[in-house]
Amino acid sequence: MAVVLSLSGSPSAASRTSRLLRHLDARLEANRHEVVPLNVRDLPAEALLGADPGHPAIARVAGLVARADGIVVGTPVYKAAYAGILKALLDLLPQYALAGKTVLPLATGGSTAHVLAVDYALRPVLSSMGAAHITQGWFVLDKEIGSGPDGRVTLPAATAATLDELVDRFSASLTATTAVPRPLHVAG
Repeated sequence: MAVVLSLSGSPSAASRTSRLLRHLDARLEANRHEVVPLNVRDLPAEALLGADPGHPAIARVAGLVARADGIVVGTPVYKAAYAGILKALLDLLPQYALAGKTVLPLATGGSTAHVLAVDYALRPVLSSMGAAHITQGWFVLDKEIGSGPDGRVTLPAATAATLDELVDRFSASLTATTAVPRPLHVAG
């Protein structure tokens, strides 16, 4: 069983990005992973805007990142890039906070004009933070993320199938990574 940090970079309380991530969290849990959901918007603004890596809330997030085997990073796309609140958090984490991690990047937005934001905006910063493996990311149109009468997320069948496949590949990558014994450091 791997530990997955599911990180929503949306500043909105009524976020489709966050709802989509919580929907995908359930699939990861069904694949027997421990999922820790985190909404960046719930972190103290003074810590993010004041660039305070020593703030207890930021230190807690750094600890969650360090503990995680994998990280799902979801963000809405604004002006062809990921959300500024997500960037503020990523800037406060250690330079190689994602070293050894498997990462699944996801983005949501109002137009297919932003579909490349995953690969041209988000993926480079995740790579610069040392992610060991960044799985195929995906962009979901806002209008495709609906709600059923019970409040559950609804998606068009093709979108749901694609996301299921991506999450399952991410899950398989985590399982393969956590199944490999880590070498012991032997003093010489």
